[in-house]
Amino acid sequence: QVQLVESGGGLVQAGESLRLSCAASGNFYSMTGVNWYRQAPGNQRELIAGITSEGNTNYADSVKGRFTVSRDNVTRLAFLQLTSLKPEDTSVYLCNAILWLQPFATPRQFWGRGTQVTVSS
Repeated sequence: QVQLVESGGGLVQAGESLRLSCAASGNFYSMTGVNWYRQAPGNQRELIAGITSEGNTNYADSVKGRFTVSRDNVTRLAFLQLTSLKPEDTSVYLCNAILWLQPFATPRQFWGRGTQVTVSS
């Protein structure tokens, strides 16, 4: 069974950093785009960063210059480095990936359950 599992969240003070990981497990052929979202209580889910299989990245304006997305295609891990954290970054951070379970199959979208990031002022 294919799963995405996030880790690395926690409670930090404003200005500190965290590194989130997204691990893809199970049998699949390849992983293409990986995106990071966040969702705070009462708010809509927000796309904040993405990375293609070739390593091209994009960021939401709210995190540009502070967050960095990366991936390791060998270990099937994706990362989100969070720096200069602010209280408004407090949220559940979720990983989303497009996976090909088999060659030539229709790609499927998978979600992790998220990891909590809390930033105190």
